[in-house]
Amino acid sequence: MPRLSDTMTEGVVAKWLIKIGDKIEEGDILAEIETDKATMEFESFHEGTLLYLGIQEGETANVDSLLAIIGEKGEDISGLLKAPKPSKENLYTEKISVNKENVETENNVTSNEVEIPKGIEIITMPRLSDTMTEGTVAKWIKKVGDKVEEGEILAEIETDKATMEFESFHQGTLLFIGVEEGDSANVDAVLAIIGEKGTDVSKIIESIEEINIKKSNALKTEQTKPVQAEVKKEEKVIASSPKSTSTNERIIASPLAKKLAIERNINLQHVKGTGEGGRIIKRDIENYSGSSAAANMPFVPTGEESFEEVNNSQMRKVIARRLGESKFTAPHYYLNVEFDMDNSIAFRNQYNSIPDTKISFNDMIVKATALALKQHPQVNSQWFDDKIRKNHHVHIGVAVGVDDGLLVPVVRFANEQNLTQIGAQVKDYAKRARDKKLALEEMEGSTFTISNLGMFGITDFTSIINQPNSAILSVGAIVQKPVVKDGNIVVGNTMKLTLACDHRTVDGVTGSLFLETLKGYIENPITMLV
Repeated sequence: MPRLSDTMTEGVVAKWLIKIGDKIEEGDILAEIETDKATMEFESFHEGTLLYLGIQEGETANVDSLLAIIGEKGEDISGLLKAPKPSKENLYTEKISVNKENVETENNVTSNEVEIPKGIEIITMPRLSDTMTEGTVAKWIKKVGDKVEEGEILAEIETDKATMEFESFHQGTLLFIGVEEGDSANVDAVLAIIGEKGTDVSKIIESIEEINIKKSNALKTEQTKPVQAEVKKEEKVIASSPKSTSTNERIIASPLAKKLAIERNINLQHVKGTGEGGRIIKRDIENYSGSSAAANMPFVPTGEESFEEVNNSQMRKVIARRLGESKFTAPHYYLNVEFDMDNSIAFRNQYNSIPDTKISFNDMIVKATALALKQHPQVNSQWFDDKIRKNHHVHIGVAVGVDDGLLVPVVRFANEQNLTQIGAQVKDYAKRARDKKLALEEMEGSTFTISNLGMFGITDFTSIINQPNSAILSVGAIVQKPVVKDGNIVVGNTMKLTLACDHRTVDGVTGSLFLETLKGYIENPITMLV
């Protein structure tokens, strides 16, 4: 059963167009298959005699189930029918122990037990953050044959949050490297082997490599099938173009014939079919010798499709997973406000006139938000399945864009810090975040998050809540525009903000009252100093 769409997991044989004993040519239509999206013709990529039908008309079967067997006329296929059906799961469930503690290799796939020589230590991919499921070896500091002391750095490991140094807890000689630079592996996968110099670890390495080869072949097989199916699907879409635009008569041709016609610039309107019912098949295209085929061909686009594929980094994978979990589990709603920024602009200019002092509008927003959260602890809360945690401390996460995605360092006890302290800390965090030098503890424990895209000219936007927090504030650019003050239209400066709330913890009125308090601090910033 072919995979004829990207979401297809099973198909229905709507109609067989051939029967057992029929001779099949490459390109002939075998059946009409009903997928989750459409009923499509399924052509043969082989020639021979139809010896067996595995699925009857109207029956449903999973992708990759046995659909039919084609071979030489009279060929004995009884052995194929008696053979046990291959199980994909079998490719992933073989167990192999690689050390005394039953450490398992990547994807929990292991092989036969191997005796571990005395003094040998199996080093596995460490879990360097609470959200890490796999890591990438950014750089090996040691190489095979090097002596390793306890506490020495073995490698730099890229996690979903940062690139971190990984030290050895053992001493000896590095005998084997299981994950090369740039490669990724699941947590607990075999990373390296350390032991006494000259120790034979070939059997352990063979066991690891054997299972890696099996997994690699299995994954390649699985990945190839959808790609082939997509090609077939695309061929069917493209192949509709050779129809004549001057007649309503339907041209009956096999998908392979249509594909060849496009490749050779042949107008199917001028080809005589020799297949059943006048169907145009492969040999008709190959035998066609029209002198003006190209001239008769309707317009065919000549552009070349191209794309580039970039492997997802660990950071990007975790961002995708966590934001997906947040968006589809937390019922988000959004509150939009617009603040008058005239007083804030004047306040910042005056504050920055102090020698060696420089704060940004973002620093002011962090401080104002922290003060407002102290007055509205429900917005500073966190949702858990069995409880709501109302935090009395204020730790504000400040989103920082980096090449690979987004990091959120945390300004702790932001309500207790002055503007200058907040400014220095945020600036330091931003620099080290882009260099991937932040420590894990500097990115954990936020109770509320601020995302500011104002410096990029974005006036307003919505953000996804950084769970388990209950809310996130999106800050836009300061815009100069006409405003009404005291009944008169004057030039003013405004800024739009959007508060995304988790309705499980923050009701609309609660969120609105928080924004009202925040507005008081932003529009009258001197109150932040009182």
